[in-house]
Amino acid sequence: MRDKVVNGDLIARLLEQMPVAVALFDTDMHYLGCSRRWFTDYGIKDHTVVGRSHYDVFPDIDDARREIHRQVMAGETRSNDADPIERSPGEVDWVEWTMTPWYQPSGAIGGAILVTKVVNEWVRCKQRSLSIDAELNLLIDSAHHHAVVLLDPQGRVAIWNTGAERVYGWREDEAVGQSYDMLFEHHDRQIALPDAQLAEAQSKGVFRGRSWRTRRDGSRFLADVTISSVVDERGKVIAFGKVVRDITQENMRAQEIEASEAQLRSILDTVPDAMITIDGHGLIESFSAAAERMFGYTPDEVIGRNVSMLMPASEARHHDDYLARYRSTGEHRIIGSRRRVFGKRKDGSIFPHELNVGEAKGGGRRIFTGFLRDLTAREEAEARLRELQAELMHISRISAVGTLATALAHELNQPLTAIANYMQTSAALLPVHEGEVLELVTEALVDAGREALRAGAIVQRLRDFVTRGELDRVNVSPRELVTQACALGAVGDHMHGIRCTIDINDQMGLVIVDRVQIQQVIINIVRNASEAISDIGEIIISAKKENEMVLISVVDNGPGIPPSIKAEMFQPFVSCKASGMGLGLAICRSIIEAHGGRLWCEAPVDGGAAFHFTVPVSEVGND
Repeated sequence: MRDKVVNGDLIARLLEQMPVAVALFDTDMHYLGCSRRWFTDYGIKDHTVVGRSHYDVFPDIDDARREIHRQVMAGETRSNDADPIERSPGEVDWVEWTMTPWYQPSGAIGGAILVTKVVNEWVRCKQRSLSIDAELNLLIDSAHHHAVVLLDPQGRVAIWNTGAERVYGWREDEAVGQSYDMLFEHHDRQIALPDAQLAEAQSKGVFRGRSWRTRRDGSRFLADVTISSVVDERGKVIAFGKVVRDITQENMRAQEIEASEAQLRSILDTVPDAMITIDGHGLIESFSAAAERMFGYTPDEVIGRNVSMLMPASEARHHDDYLARYRSTGEHRIIGSRRRVFGKRKDGSIFPHELNVGEAKGGGRRIFTGFLRDLTAREEAEARLRELQAELMHISRISAVGTLATALAHELNQPLTAIANYMQTSAALLPVHEGEVLELVTEALVDAGREALRAGAIVQRLRDFVTRGELDRVNVSPRELVTQACALGAVGDHMHGIRCTIDINDQMGLVIVDRVQIQQVIINIVRNASEAISDIGEIIISAKKENEMVLISVVDNGPGIPPSIKAEMFQPFVSCKASGMGLGLAICRSIIEAHGGRLWCEAPVDGGAAFHFTVPVSEVGND
């Protein structure tokens, strides 16, 4: 305020209306004026302090503070972010204060201005709290962070503090007396933005806004501006108080944070797994888009509520107990592990899902993040797979019975025929004898022959049914046929550790086969190979086209086929397994031959076993 005389009445009115603790002193530390907040903050009941010594009002002021007062009167500006002031024994207030000299027209120091603020909460929480609902409360921090400017009714600068010098770059003697439109960019002055802001502050009592401003050196900064009108007892505007804060860096950080949050939200919205975060008491804090789709709730319906609402009653009743036990003991039970649990949708339906829980700590808080994957489709597919495997095993058993019946029909048909012949011959010879007994024996032999022939006919019909049954042929890709068969046959301990490679070109074309029966052949051969090589081997399945047939080969690196059974291994009841019935390969050969192909085996030069079979090429898709 150097070299500028400010109207005493104006200062008194400004101090009277300020909602902060402000006191104006002369060089002897006698009061020239103070704000209402000064009396409130310091418990001064006698409001007639003007003219009294500050040391009489506060007789407990120590020498250290008196020295600060002397330094200010010598031209220094002193301040403190948090200074303890003892109100009564055991009760301390923390005060942030700034004390600066004011100058007479002659340039001599006329006294000091002391601005104080009680910052108990800031000290306890180690955070600075900025209040935007009281413009003049920002004046307390102006010496460090804010530009505080007092304008006369015509918009000329009357007071220019050190914060304004730091923010704008103009010294006090360069700014005081100038129109405040000097602080605006050329375009803003052309559209009369300065006058518009003052007009709004005059009509509404306050103006708040953000705009770009220019410093003395030409650089630009984003300014957060508050302009308040100061009125007298008649309501006439006698000044404008203006507080400006440089928020350029703050705005950049806010934009970066907003961009990071948008990027994180975009990632979380596209991740197929649902994500839910809860606090240490189980209350939902975030709910991703995948979680919306999984449970049927919107974020507004779940945020702030207990996560147990997403669980069946049997699990929900214990969830809070789990959290309480973890908070008290710190014992990990589900954190970091993957579990299969059940969830409850909005419509009340229960579904299985996979849950993985992580924990984060910060700022004295504990946050749990859960990633959830719906298992409904997968478990339904697994159930269907088990059904298909059971169906294939059932078909295998039926085929085994059919082959067994065929073998029995072939072997038993001749004995039954011989029995019938013997019976008929005996019946023809006996009538030459006389007597009632011979008549009865003759009748019995005739009946026996008839029944033997009947048994042979039954077996023959069974054989005809098995060997001449119609095939349910479809057009299918060899790779698809083999891939599905391997998937169906790869369940169980026998395939653990075994690598199965399918080397079949997708562009090979189609074959026309009974899908179930050919897949049963592949399953039988692959399982035989896996049992032979244990859990340290490899199976390679390949295919190639040979004229009107497709040759499919299954090669393993196991011990190979014993020479003793190689010649008869496709015959019924021949097996190299201790518990085998010897029907599997016989069934496979009958299936392949029914398709018009053939099945055989070879011993590769480098060891192992190789089974080959052919099936017909389809006319569809192979032109």
